[in-house]
Amino acid sequence: MGLKRVVVTGIGALTPIGNTVDEFWQNLISGVSGAEMIKLFDASKFKTRFACEIKGFDPTAFLEKKEARKLDRFAQIAIVASDQAVKDANLDKEKINCDRVGVVFGSGIGGIVTFQEEVMNFAKGDGTPRFNPFFIPKMILDIAAGHISIRHGFRGPNFAVVSACASSSNAIMESFNLLRLGKADIILAGGSESVINEAGVGGFNAMKALSERNDDPKSASRPYDKERDGFVMGEAAGILVLEELEHAKARGAKIYCEIIGCGASADAYHITAPHPEGLGAKNVMNAALAEAGIAPSEVDYINPHGTSTPLGDIAEVKAILDVFGEHTFKLNISSTKSMTGHCLGATGVIEAIACIKSVQEDIVPPTINHFTDDPELDARINFTFGKAQKRIVNVALSNTFGFGGHNACVIMKKYTN
Repeated sequence: MGLKRVVVTGIGALTPIGNTVDEFWQNLISGVSGAEMIKLFDASKFKTRFACEIKGFDPTAFLEKKEARKLDRFAQIAIVASDQAVKDANLDKEKINCDRVGVVFGSGIGGIVTFQEEVMNFAKGDGTPRFNPFFIPKMILDIAAGHISIRHGFRGPNFAVVSACASSSNAIMESFNLLRLGKADIILAGGSESVINEAGVGGFNAMKALSERNDDPKSASRPYDKERDGFVMGEAAGILVLEELEHAKARGAKIYCEIIGCGASADAYHITAPHPEGLGAKNVMNAALAEAGIAPSEVDYINPHGTSTPLGDIAEVKAILDVFGEHTFKLNISSTKSMTGHCLGATGVIEAIACIKSVQEDIVPPTINHFTDDPELDARINFTFGKAQKRIVNVALSNTFGFGGHNACVIMKKYTN
């Protein structure tokens, strides 16, 4: 029996530039920055005092107050994104076999907000261990996948994926493989992250990973700009409803696009720095292209990892040039992190959604905040600076890389029978 084809039949997202997929997409192609001064905690003493937060999110608008209190923010937004995706895909539990519907959901860090609160409360006490009984189930990063399956009654494969910032891309890849092998009919794949608290921002500040452009947050995330000084922290949740093609057709589902190939690799170089020549990035793109059975010349748009870090941006571009050669100069490349910030474990699925919408609507979102050319980057490359560009996008490729040297790549294509 041959491998089955996998399509996307539903999408859900909460992001720093929109709490629905449509709002996210419209702001993305309009070049809207989600960066603002931090409101989730008092950051006045921190080196970085801004981030890309989800705006106006009230969990009690979607969840009972008692239920919401039992959930870390990363799980709250995951559940809301899942509700959106299930509705968008028109999944009727009475008409599908829920034993064959799974959830594979990633997070890089999980419930760090809960962890900090509980440990700080303990530290303020007299040493007597008084912990919330929901401390552990609120904190563990697999709990979002568990809650999504419980909420919707999906009893198929259910687990979490963690590979730092590549987590949700790896979740897509794992789901893709399960569906191709016939292990399920439908899988909700994605990830969420919410680490904008003292421990999250302070920890990344200590690594010198974050931009410190506090005087101008909206222009702080500037991939490929000579003056880039680090990434901007973001939070988000996103879910794709991935479905075996014949199952989707049988129930009359709308189809956004087809997933045609995925890749995974390791830099095997350093815990935080990329391989300087982009070796792992080169390998992961080649692996995804080989699995997809397409030539590099067939790719129209790359949504790169593009975090706005001095070393990372250059290493990935070297890898792209190595893989795509002269075709690099015919591609559109754009880093949507210039608008959303870096949403860590959720970034892969959010950027996959950007690719899916690009394939669907033949528009490439921009890379905003470009002010000064970087002489180390080839000026012939179209980084889609400043404005969205219309072009036919038959194939889009999304790269996501994580601390530890984890690399993931997902390729999406216009669906044809």
